[in-house]
Amino acid sequence: MIFRKINFILYLLIYALGARAQPLYQQFADSEMQRFPEAWQLDHGKRLYFGYAQGLGCLAMLRVAEETGDRKYFDYVERWADTLINEKGEIHLYELSTYNVDYVNSGKILFELYEKTKKEKYRLAIEILIHQLKYQPTTLEGAYWHKLIYPHQVWLDGVYMTAPFLVKYAKLSKQDRYYDKAIDEILITAKHTRDEKTGLYYHAWDESKKQTWANPQTGQSPNFWGRSIGWYFMAIIDVLEGIPVDHSRRGELIALVQSLAENLAKYQDNEGLWWQVIDQAGREKNYQEASVNSMFLYAYSKGMNRKYLSKKYRGLVDKLYQGIQKKLLKHENGLWILTQCNAVAGLGGNPYRDGSYDYYVGERIRANDSKATGPFIMGCLEAGF
Repeated sequence: MIFRKINFILYLLIYALGARAQPLYQQFADSEMQRFPEAWQLDHGKRLYFGYAQGLGCLAMLRVAEETGDRKYFDYVERWADTLINEKGEIHLYELSTYNVDYVNSGKILFELYEKTKKEKYRLAIEILIHQLKYQPTTLEGAYWHKLIYPHQVWLDGVYMTAPFLVKYAKLSKQDRYYDKAIDEILITAKHTRDEKTGLYYHAWDESKKQTWANPQTGQSPNFWGRSIGWYFMAIIDVLEGIPVDHSRRGELIALVQSLAENLAKYQDNEGLWWQVIDQAGREKNYQEASVNSMFLYAYSKGMNRKYLSKKYRGLVDKLYQGIQKKLLKHENGLWILTQCNAVAGLGGNPYRDGSYDYYVGERIRANDSKATGPFIMGCLEAGF
């Protein structure tokens, strides 16, 4: 309560100085647009590309446009999509042959762009991405491989890339089987990545159990990487928002997300934050990482707003927000800055990423990574900050 009063006084002071008091989500969105005048620059992008991180940042901008009624946020997103997609719906630098689910995440913005502009090329691009998913390699139970170069592997990240997109496509196409496919992605992944002892989820699962990082008995990767669980948490919340309220399997998702929310709460530290490797807070080189905290801010807040989660988590969200403000958020030269963002983390590849503790805490850290700033904007919006 004291913290909210301080915020209110701060906004009054800003207003008295002649500036319009805006909610933090809008202020931060404006900071991102000043830092990155073109949406392809989000996430420190170096080229025009249909990147999943730029797509995440643009999803946040569309939410701000919807909430504020200010067209500039929508235009920011449309300029990016308009430059990337030609009249045939072909996406710049998109390669179907890679069967990379990361491409699909940016496709989520196309539904709203098509609805608002009626440009047929956006609908055609959606169909190109759903064509990929029709032929995307899968595990024996039908869960998507993360990429063709990562055979037999299901990553928590990939569930966020694909499942909410499938739900949006089900509504657009009026084909209910895509609702079930989205639910399958979530539940099959839970079956193979959930740790029964902690209730947390491992970053990935290798069905073949051949990867060096894979447990030879379970196929699971060895650690609980914060952002991967954040991707998964957001995926369940967004899918629940999109599936029909009378869907026969909706209750399974609600039970799953409620269990996840309850178990994650046990790992929130005294400052309200979660760490890069979630279950090892305070260990040498581990740190309070911005994307996991932003994703949890979004997922908990939206979950409460949509009544998937109990209002008992309001205190957790307030404490989380205070922790972000204290440890991860800065205001310099008129811009908001989100610090301590893990730039990237994965498994396998060359050089080989082994999923060890040392690997996750040793990856590059930077400020204003869209995997953190996008969820932060949406999280603040959902939480009312």
